[in-house]
Amino acid sequence: MNGDRPQGLGARLFVALQYLLPQHALSNAMHWLTRRRVPGLLPWVIRLYAWLFRVALEESAEPDPRAYPTFNAFFTRALRPAVRPLPDAAAAIACPVDGQVSEVGALRAGHLLQAKGQTYRLDSLLGGDAALAARFRDGRFVTLYLSPREYHRIHMPLSGELIRTIQIPGRLFSVNPATVAGVPDLFARNERLVCLFETAAGPMALVLVGAIFVGSIETVWDGQLTPPRIEATTVREAGPEPIRLARGDELGRFNMGSTVILLFGAEAVAWASALTPGTGVRYGSAIGRIQTAAR
Repeated sequence: MNGDRPQGLGARLFVALQYLLPQHALSNAMHWLTRRRVPGLLPWVIRLYAWLFRVALEESAEPDPRAYPTFNAFFTRALRPAVRPLPDAAAAIACPVDGQVSEVGALRAGHLLQAKGQTYRLDSLLGGDAALAARFRDGRFVTLYLSPREYHRIHMPLSGELIRTIQIPGRLFSVNPATVAGVPDLFARNERLVCLFETAAGPMALVLVGAIFVGSIETVWDGQLTPPRIEATTVREAGPEPIRLARGDELGRFNMGSTVILLFGAEAVAWASALTPGTGVRYGSAIGRIQTAAR
């Protein structure tokens, strides 16, 4: 997953092909397709998808495939209440998603680890905002990959108040392990949404990274943000009415698989020792703790 072995020919061809594909057109088509109503066929499509990708339908608030009006409604389905309990400790950081740890650790000289032997710049990830990047200098990060089988809503790791969002245009490479290992600076190239919060641990950023076939990214406060696709970086400062979300509250959602990068400042948090590359994680589980409270 992280480059321990050279990529095979098939993986290299798959990565190379993505440079040639009409990435945005394909993603827009997926957005349209997953919102079509085909009541006679859709339940069979959902059952087949659930079988192929081993989706845990029994954890869904609505486990019956016939109840979903569109494939997107199924893909962004809610979970049953209490199926993902939050940590008891007030200082615990709750995992924001179901997924797998791609990389985790400390920022070094303004860089994050993308895959073994590859790094990328924090300021590039954040849309070139040097002042914002400085708030996370020598901080901590974890990159979480959501495969097509996962629950695709994104939740708050800690309680916080929204400061701003930054919507950044870009490519739409796949974010699966082979492509992450094969495309330099992938997370700083792809379309993404940076959500900046103030929390008890200081600044916290969740970077929602788009990918091919990710037909939409949306937040609970702004609704759907993509599509339409944008041409220039768009910064939205918080309005006069504060947006405060508690730990565990829904923040947003993806259509199809993608990646979330969680950032904290220097010495603000300590990750759990079990949080290592390749580890599966579930929304609500404790992935770390606040180490230094914000002053």
